[in-house]
Amino acid sequence: MPAIRTARERAREELTREIKQEARRQLASVGAQQLSLRAVARELGMASSALYRYFAGRDELLTALIIDAYDELGDVADHALAGTAGAAPRDRWCALWTAARDWARANPHEFALVYGTPVPGYAAPRDTVEPATRLPLALLAVVRDAPLRPTPPGPAPRGALPEQLAALAAALAPGLPPHVLARAVTAWIQLVGLIGFELHGHLVGSIDPAGDLFAWTAEQTADALGL
Repeated sequence: MPAIRTARERAREELTREIKQEARRQLASVGAQQLSLRAVARELGMASSALYRYFAGRDELLTALIIDAYDELGDVADHALAGTAGAAPRDRWCALWTAARDWARANPHEFALVYGTPVPGYAAPRDTVEPATRLPLALLAVVRDAPLRPTPPGPAPRGALPEQLAALAAALAPGLPPHVLARAVTAWIQLVGLIGFELHGHLVGSIDPAGDLFAWTAEQTADALGL
């Protein structure tokens, strides 16, 4: 049976939601580096001292926004997987790519907050780690559960990479060949990087609109993984 929330708890949740909504508007207008609790309080008609009862400082508010952004993207990824249940792994992979791009295009400032230039002086706490893994874990789930066709292994991992891949495989995908795991990680980086290039205007004048390049890259990474 769900716990019964008091009127004070409901009011606190509602005001916390309004604070974060206003902070997201500030992300769009001035960017994360200029995010100010005083400015948020002013826009909400609150005393700045009252706002500190909800967030101890700018960094705590930034953390809340980062977690929300990662979780929204994670929810989109989960929905894409649920909507393609029973489909071919390749189709599920491409659906994840499309869903991530669609979310980022609809929420460019939130995407920039989590995947863009780090905010000077801000160090993300461990609370952000689990939400941040939701998209890459969704991608990895498609690879891990698929019957992969053989692909050329390519160059052998060198340096610290074999140990890093072994640790990742033990934690996330036991039995997955190291070269496949490396390609899955690289594909995730390509996904984020290609979205970032598009959102920040780096493809204007060359490959813009970028939808066809995006779809082609999703197919290319699927080929490399053996999907």
